[in-house]
Amino acid sequence: MRRRVVLLTGLLALTACGGVAGADAPARLRVDVLATLPHDRSAFTQGLELADGVLYEGTGRVGASSLREVDPATGAVRRRAELPPPLFGEGVTVVGDRIWQLTWREGVAVQWDRASLTEVRRVGYAGEGWGLCFDGSRLVMSDGGARLAFRDPTTFEPTGQVVVRRGGEEQTRLNELECAAGAVWANVWGSDEIVRIDPASGRVTGVADASGLLPAHERAGADVLNGVAAVRGTDQFLVTGKNWPSMFRVRFVPVD
Repeated sequence: MRRRVVLLTGLLALTACGGVAGADAPARLRVDVLATLPHDRSAFTQGLELADGVLYEGTGRVGASSLREVDPATGAVRRRAELPPPLFGEGVTVVGDRIWQLTWREGVAVQWDRASLTEVRRVGYAGEGWGLCFDGSRLVMSDGGARLAFRDPTTFEPTGQVVVRRGGEEQTRLNELECAAGAVWANVWGSDEIVRIDPASGRVTGVADASGLLPAHERAGADVLNGVAAVRGTDQFLVTGKNWPSMFRVRFVPVD
């Protein structure tokens, strides 16, 4: 009996610190493809957001960074604004009549006028910029680590942060972000995973496996999965990657 109590105590301790899968284990999700759409293969996609039927895409690389207004049905670039060197564009998000765009290592967030796609101002920040989304009241920002930073949508000043954990372990490489239905979705850089995060606790509540999304015959010249945009009013998302020739309209569905 004593040995049984000791073993049970040890098991409970392991569970409390994340050593045993339990209530903290995220749900497994599969990617259900509803439609395949064209995507500009020259776009080194860093940020993706759908607002009022218009797709806004931020692209990266020095000398090729831009903010684009895209027709989501055809993939055609309607308008674009260039980011001058040495800026390396990263995540984007729409806040009313403005668009915020991060830069990778330059420590600068660029604010654009949405109607004219002209630059309004630049705001400095510490550290790297990776992903960005707007949850309706605050900006949520990633820096490639396991931290989500919250910022004021008008001033860009920091207002808080949360550490993201998956099964008790820190989830790093959080990249492009999308705020949708009270959750934050994030690409895990360098992988085919998209994670769903509870921004209140930082807990990863779901993991979608997007491997095989891009067909093998389209893989040549394509880079990593990157780009998640919610289709507002639905449970659907647009998903693409860097230099991908296609974009996919999908649902994230629990694995049976």
